[in-house]
Amino acid sequence: MRVLGVDPGLTRCGLGVVEGEARALRMVAVGVVRTSSERSTGDRLAYVQDELDAWLDRFEPDAIALERVYAADHVPTVMTTAQVSGLVHLAGARRGLPVTLHTPTEVKAAVSGSGRADKAQITTMVTRILSLSEAPRPADAADALALAICHQWRGAGSARRELAAASERARLRSVAR
Repeated sequence: MRVLGVDPGLTRCGLGVVEGEARALRMVAVGVVRTSSERSTGDRLAYVQDELDAWLDRFEPDAIALERVYAADHVPTVMTTAQVSGLVHLAGARRGLPVTLHTPTEVKAAVSGSGRADKAQITTMVTRILSLSEAPRPADAADALALAICHQWRGAGSARRELAAASERARLRSVAR
């Protein structure tokens, strides 16, 4: 399975593609889309959308793992992050790709074993898990890869459980008739 991890942000949006099954994962691509705060928000969002579409077209992921936006003290940052998250949802919907949200704590726990891991620990673990010769930089790039890893390890299992549960519900409905 190939997953595009997205660490949403308007100034820096991390993108990382990870492929494989279970513990045999490899990095396909990693990068950061950067926009200047001197440009209008609309122009910046359009640029992020164009870059996201280019990544989706080029790498053809099976799923998108997106960091869940959470409330923070700095409302303007939350708003622009939410706007970028909306672009990701729209891009996924247009392509029929599932978009799964993962909390920062969930990603940290999946990758490092601790939901309280700091950015340096996450970068170190992503580098080890994917057997990279050097750490992905900046942290937004490592975070995007961590999201994709988390989805591979947790999201895919959840999706299989949901599919099995739906199948069982359908079976029970047909038996009840």
